[in-house]
Amino acid sequence: MSGATVVWLRQDLRLEDQPALAAAAARGGPVVPLYVHAPEEEGDWPPGSASRFWLHHSLTALDGDLRRLGSRLVVRRGASLPNLLDVARRTEADAIHFCARSEPMARLRDGLVRRELEAAGLEVAAFNGHLLYEPQIVRTRAGEPFKVFTPFWNACRALGDPLPPLPAPSRLDAPPAWPVSETIAGLGLLPQPDWAEGMRFAWRPGERGARQRLGEFQRDGLDDYAAARDRPAVAGTSRLSPHLHFGEVSPRQVFHAAQEHGGSGAGVSPPRSRGSSPSAAWLREIGWREFAHHVLHHFPHTPEKPLRSEFDRFPWRRDPDRLAAWQRGRTGYPIVDAGMRELWKTGWMHNRVRMVVASFLVKDLLVTWQEGAAWFWDTLVDADLANNTLNWQWSAGCGADAAPYFRIFNPVLQGRRFDPEGEYVARFVPELARLHPTHRHAPWLAPSRALEEAELVLEEDYPRPIVDHETARKRALIAFQTIRAGSRRNPTQTA
Repeated sequence: MSGATVVWLRQDLRLEDQPALAAAAARGGPVVPLYVHAPEEEGDWPPGSASRFWLHHSLTALDGDLRRLGSRLVVRRGASLPNLLDVARRTEADAIHFCARSEPMARLRDGLVRRELEAAGLEVAAFNGHLLYEPQIVRTRAGEPFKVFTPFWNACRALGDPLPPLPAPSRLDAPPAWPVSETIAGLGLLPQPDWAEGMRFAWRPGERGARQRLGEFQRDGLDDYAAARDRPAVAGTSRLSPHLHFGEVSPRQVFHAAQEHGGSGAGVSPPRSRGSSPSAAWLREIGWREFAHHVLHHFPHTPEKPLRSEFDRFPWRRDPDRLAAWQRGRTGYPIVDAGMRELWKTGWMHNRVRMVVASFLVKDLLVTWQEGAAWFWDTLVDADLANNTLNWQWSAGCGADAAPYFRIFNPVLQGRRFDPEGEYVARFVPELARLHPTHRHAPWLAPSRALEEAELVLEEDYPRPIVDHETARKRALIAFQTIRAGSRRNPTQTA
């Protein structure tokens, strides 16, 4: 009979379609689920404030689910390797299982840990539990990694459908004695003072919450997805992104849920094919997530540096006051401010609005994309290094399959097009709720009578725009032209 197996859990906090856990259960013998809290091993990207809130509740939910199987979650803090060795020794384990990760520091750490564990005589097995396809097997015909989404996704689909999701184990054998464990509360993940009321109201972290959200979207939201996904005032998207990041649902589960609905196939969204079914359109979003991890795997410098190296000399501006206005949702552009306030209140922002606020920061304000990525990293419950990096570089025009440099979203027109009644703005910028919908996206253009009827005093109740969009747009185009001119002067510059 096999000895115990330690399952090292990280961003795979679920029981269903959890290949490391399933393989451990299939070996026979005791299974020891272990979470080691080691933020110092994440380099410059330890979990942000919103992610720590989610992690606390996700670990709590997982521990409850494990206890229903006769098991429990062992929680440790500190360096991963000594904790893995100690738990293996105390439980007489002869194997360590875990699911691989894409982040550069995690990959480096996992390689070092694996070598030390094997040197200690332990059997070590790593599994793909967070992607549909292994990043290293998806290549161009020339054997290179992809930098453009559509051919990448076509290559993925040519590999065939991913395997069906694995069932959750019905029971996990416990070791003769459980090793000492920290309490989840003792990790200190919850905010002090408590500012997370809006997030507690908006979300149900954990596998059951993920399963519920997936089922509801598959049943009630998927048919209207293609039409509703760009409307921030309605529940037109799945809102599965934090569940996917923490591994409370797997991409294989999402893929097969979409296919069951009638499709075959699918942070800022990728290019979309016109006329595709709702299921196919939704699967392309999963494909964009795959693409983000593919790019991060092959270009591990991109969280800090642009993929297109000519952007190293882009004339970004340092503007702390305007950056702070953007962060607080006080730019004077209602759709931007609504998005930033939704983010602060709920830890999430609608994808269409993410593109608008990102464009505003990097193009209207010419503030570097790294500032935006850092703010999102700290405030998003779905903060994912691969997605965050790809999407910000997409908006800035310096990454893989990037938006054209001349794509500069007009925040007023974007608001009027995708929030035509101003419902989203009224929800998150309540000082504008009494203003007639025709004026909500440009209150500084509203006639005096409309402002009086809304009891709105500009500058006192709500700011005027911190920049003029048309002037800012011209300034951005000039800045981007300097990059293009520099590339033409230096034909050896790589993209």
